[in-house]
Amino acid sequence: MRVVRGRRDTLAADRDASRRLLSIAADGEPAVRVWTPHQQVAFGRRDARLEGYDLACGAARGLGFPPLERDVGGRAVAYDGETTLAFARAKPLADDRTGTTERYERVTVDLERALDTLGLEPTRGEPDDSFCPGTHSLSVVDANTGGRQRRKVVGIAQRVRRGAALVAGVVLVANREELAGVLEPVYDALGVPLESASIGTIANAGGPADPARVRTAIEDALVGDATAVSLEGLGDGDERSH
Repeated sequence: MRVVRGRRDTLAADRDASRRLLSIAADGEPAVRVWTPHQQVAFGRRDARLEGYDLACGAARGLGFPPLERDVGGRAVAYDGETTLAFARAKPLADDRTGTTERYERVTVDLERALDTLGLEPTRGEPDDSFCPGTHSLSVVDANTGGRQRRKVVGIAQRVRRGAALVAGVVLVANREELAGVLEPVYDALGVPLESASIGTIANAGGPADPARVRTAIEDALVGDATAVSLEGLGDGDERSH
C-alpha cells in the first residue's frame, strides 16, 4: 500500500496529487492519503450548474477562500487550510459495476473506529440541512450544547473509474465558527438550504483540536492491517513518521 503524506505547493498541484491516487490504484497498488488541503471552498459538480454558482464563488473568494470545483462529492465544503482534513483511499478494481456499497461501508467503519480512538461516539447520518448533504456522513454530539445538538463532522463520497475506485471525504477538526461563517453566505448564494447548527467539529465534541493527531488516527484506520506499506512525501506539510 502507498501512503501519501503532505500537500503540494498550489491548489492545482495538490488536486493533481489526489487524482494520481486513482492511477496508482489502477496500476495495482492501493493508496491512502490524509492531509490538510489549502484554504478553499471546494464546490461539487451540482453546485456548478446552479444559477447562483458565480455569486457563490465570489462570496468565497471575498472571504479569502479560493473557489475550486472538485471531482468527488456533492455540495460545497470549506477547508480552512489548517485544521480541516481530507482523506482518500484508492483501491484496484476488477469490476466497476459492483462493490460501491461495500466500499462505502468499509470506509465508514474505518472512520468510526478512528473517531472512537479519539474519545468520540460517532453516529451515522446527519442533521437536516447539513453542509454537503449526503447518505454517508458521521455526526457527533457537540459538548457545548449539553448533549442536545448532534452535528456533522465527516462527509464521505466515492468516485469510480476503469481499474480503480476512490472513497474520499472531509473531516472537520476545529474552527467551527470560521467554517460556518464561510459556508453560510456560499450556500445562501447557491440557494441551497444550510442550517449552521448542523456544522460540527471534533474539538467541539470534546475531541482533540490538533489536526496532526486526528490525521494519524484516520491514516492508521484507513491503512488497517496492510503489511507492505511505502511512504511518499509531497513536501509542504510532509509528515514522514508518527
